[in-house]
Amino acid sequence: MRFQLSPLAKGAAVGIALMTAAACATTPIPNEKIAVAKASLQHAEQSGAPELAPVEMAEARDKLSRAEKAAADHDAQPATQLAEQANVDAQLAEATAQEKKSHKAATEFDASMQALRQETLRSSQPAQ
Repeated sequence: MRFQLSPLAKGAAVGIALMTAAACATTPIPNEKIAVAKASLQHAEQSGAPELAPVEMAEARDKLSRAEKAAADHDAQPATQLAEQANVDAQLAEATAQEKKSHKAATEFDASMQALRQETLRSSQPAQ
């Protein structure tokens, strides 16, 4: 016995196949997301992250590179995900660098205050 599709079922099958093909073909390459990730990476570099957050910077650079390769290969979904991850990693690198700078400044401030207290105590003691 031979199985035959009705004309309506054939039309529906063709329609579904065309919509699926169109959806795959129209997934845009995430050029804007890649550009945002590049900008975040540059901003992190300017904040001192390469020295203060090298691991996070390496992750961001690696993911951006992989996103660009996926985009060049017209692989939109991985390119989008990697670009978004690179952006977040770059922001983390920048935040880590800022936190380390703030911690260093606070430590230096505390040391200066301690030195000032000691100097004040020495100068306020009566001369003998």
